[in-house]
Amino acid sequence: MTPDPDTKPQFYDAVPTKRLVAWILDMILIAVLCLIIVPFTAFTGLFFFPFLMLVVGFLYRVATLAGGSATWGMRLMSLEIRRGDDRPLDGTTAFLHTLGYSVSFAIPVLQLISIVLMLTSARRQGLTDMVLGTVALNKRR
Repeated sequence: MTPDPDTKPQFYDAVPTKRLVAWILDMILIAVLCLIIVPFTAFTGLFFFPFLMLVVGFLYRVATLAGGSATWGMRLMSLEIRRGDDRPLDGTTAFLHTLGYSVSFAIPVLQLISIVLMLTSARRQGLTDMVLGTVALNKRR
């Protein structure tokens, strides 16, 4: 079971802010990766750059979440995503979490709901977190 926010609030302190900073760091990294890829597409990647960002970002998120329960941005911010049973994400859960994130990002009202939930729920969970039973926590030291 993930830590109780009432008895161990330190695991949830500043999580929404840290998630935002981690997201910005991850987007910068994904953009850099895409810029590195573009020359290997004979620069045709410039014509579908948003799609390239979507695909690279999806693969990046699934791989990093499955490989350590956190993207590199999250790791820099000392965050990790855990399952409801307090275990790290496996490949399936990482894929589903990334899919939920992508759907929420594509539908602005879902993204808004997710942001409101992160700011107001006790465990600072977004919409995808609530559906999957996952939670972003400050990493245990």
